[in-house]
Amino acid sequence: MDTKSTFKGTIISIQPRIRLTRSFDEASHTYLGYAITLEGEIDTQHTTFSIGIGKAAHAKHQFKVNDVISGECVPVPDPDTEPTEYYKVSKLKLITRSATITNTSSPWELVPPELEVYRERGHRRLAARTYEVFCSSCMWGARMPVEIIVDNWNPRGRKKYRFETFCYGPLNCKLYKAGPNRKVEGRNGMVYVEEDWVDAMNVEHRGEDE
Repeated sequence: MDTKSTFKGTIISIQPRIRLTRSFDEASHTYLGYAITLEGEIDTQHTTFSIGIGKAAHAKHQFKVNDVISGECVPVPDPDTEPTEYYKVSKLKLITRSATITNTSSPWELVPPELEVYRERGHRRLAARTYEVFCSSCMWGARMPVEIIVDNWNPRGRKKYRFETFCYGPLNCKLYKAGPNRKVEGRNGMVYVEEDWVDAMNVEHRGEDE
């Protein structure tokens, strides 16, 4: 039986909770819900921690940065495949709705939209350093766990894991930096380099301010 932890804290980030699977030049997404980073207490210990909630919970509560929430959660069994430390949140409550006027420009700290909006918008790669410094609280940022299927002819074979950061935000965001092209290991030592045109294709349907 899962051991539940009790938490209460102030939201310092809420972003889409998405898992990315790569197989050489192919990529697919699994939309899990939302990743919330909190500053507060978990099992009476004061710390910064992260929880994963589903889309229904977010649709009900419409959380945003500086809201104070509480509940119970369970440690994720495999940190390589989840963007958060805890999940299976229950007894979720909104304690205090933030009255603070949050950023309405980059980094955007509003109520994140539905997951379908992220899927429709598409993302660009985002430099890890830029994410850490500027974008970790932005609703358009995302830090995804990535599962790499090394041999695309044998999906059940060897796999590798890492994290990648992405931006779903407006194309004219002044904080945006792409960072280096990402490389994906394949069978027999082959390496796929994800070129800039992949990002361009992902967002070609959007205008500069979208």
